[in-house]
Amino acid sequence: MLNRSIRWQGLDPASIEHCHVIANGRDTRIRSAIIGPDFGLFYRLKLDERGHVRTVKIERADGRSLELFADGAGGWSDDRAEPLDGLRGCIDVDIWPTPLTNSLPIWRTQWTDQPTRFAMAWIDATTMEFKRTEQIYTKLDDSHFRFQSADFEALLAVDETGLVVDYPGLFTVAT
Repeated sequence: MLNRSIRWQGLDPASIEHCHVIANGRDTRIRSAIIGPDFGLFYRLKLDERGHVRTVKIERADGRSLELFADGAGGWSDDRAEPLDGLRGCIDVDIWPTPLTNSLPIWRTQWTDQPTRFAMAWIDATTMEFKRTEQIYTKLDDSHFRFQSADFEALLAVDETGLVVDYPGLFTVAT
């Protein structure tokens, strides 16, 4: 059970995000607003009882929007029910610019000390472009994960609920 708000300060680019997560055992619902230097957006995510993404909705202040649906088993479609074959196999979503979506695989995985690979539906909410990416997470201890994607690597600090509280150089919890 989780019913919590959190705020992040984006460092590069400068932004502020206010996010609220409600997880009740049946599903998880996430609502968030981000204000950046040249954009404003609101996103909603719904996860099923297994922590698999089912719906993604992003609305920008300029009126552009993106809505994607997942079947929880790696199949994706757009708001016209057209299949998105390029996202096949993705269970999680990674939305730029928020650290919240880094928590999705952290929440639903039974961790060992071995690296775990995930296929992600990566969305740039500033352009509404999306693609499939491969990411690797390694649990280092109860509050740190190594995150790797392509030629990028970061040490993520998480709190007791698995929410990212420090993403060096990109995001930190706002006070």
